[in-house]
Amino acid sequence: MIVVMRVGSPEAEIERINQELTDWGLTPEKIIGKHKVVIGLVGETAALDPLRIQEFSPWIEQVLRVEQPFKRASLEFRHGEPGEVIVSTPSGKVPFGRNHPIVLIAGPCSVENEEMIVETARRVKAAGAHFLRGGAYKPRTSPYAFQGHGESALGLLAAAKEASGLGIITEVMDAEDLEKIAEVADVIQVGARNMQNFSLLKKVGAQDKPVLLKRGMSATIEEWLMAAEYILAAGNPNVIMCERGIRTFDRDYARNTLDLAVLPILHSLTHLPVTIDPSHGTGKSEYVPAMSMAAIAAGTDALMIEVHPNPAKALSDGPQSLTPERFDRLVQEMSVIGKAVGRWPKQLSAIG
Repeated sequence: MIVVMRVGSPEAEIERINQELTDWGLTPEKIIGKHKVVIGLVGETAALDPLRIQEFSPWIEQVLRVEQPFKRASLEFRHGEPGEVIVSTPSGKVPFGRNHPIVLIAGPCSVENEEMIVETARRVKAAGAHFLRGGAYKPRTSPYAFQGHGESALGLLAAAKEASGLGIITEVMDAEDLEKIAEVADVIQVGARNMQNFSLLKKVGAQDKPVLLKRGMSATIEEWLMAAEYILAAGNPNVIMCERGIRTFDRDYARNTLDLAVLPILHSLTHLPVTIDPSHGTGKSEYVPAMSMAAIAAGTDALMIEVHPNPAKALSDGPQSLTPERFDRLVQEMSVIGKAVGRWPKQLSAIG
């Protein structure tokens, strides 16, 4: 349920209404929109009569029920206004959201050694990336495949962060590692295999670093949004959705099926920003440029692209990784689409 306040509502009146709703056993959450303030109500609201709340104050414009099962994640919860997630990085604040320029995230699947990760960070930063992605802990289908260097790789990510000024996005697999990952990461990634690890979702929701939530490989859109709801319900409002391809019938030609339809669908359902990962979505580097540009045209808020200095020797996901040179060219190619839709970052205009 949401309470929509009239334009110009006094702050003291909003606080009074919040206190009354709290006394009713509800949890009010104030959402400041472009033109109005909305109070989201979390709790047992099914039996509440909206007219009773409407009578609280003449400053209340209307009281509406949120029909979706994902309450906090719902676009209704913000009265139809898209949200934003602002991430602090060494180079400044980077906003994710529909009203902001596209954010570029790039880097290798796994952190392999210091020279490789620092070189990659510098190259993708020069090309226009805002964040470095790199796995310290890697969930792999085979127990015999490279699992990442673990805690020691976090130190290498910290070195790359210092050398490049990029923000860091890296994955958490185990709640026990969350605190040390949060010391280095600016955004904590929950991978596809952990999308419905509800105890982990609650833990990342209880800390204050923004969370990038990847879609499970067989997850429906509602299941994905309900996973986001776990994080939001635990207290962390800063969730970024990431589509990374889903499993369909045809796996002979691409690793997954990149579901670009999620962009208009999610934009109609949720206020949360959306990222597209065309690298995992296709599994083949030659398909990444086309799907990256298609994602921009379809309205993505960010792109996550795998880049490795020598993909043929990568310890994981080499076939889907671009070389730094190819990433340079891709940024220039994407700029054409990005400028056409009015989402290209100003600082990249000289690059693209």
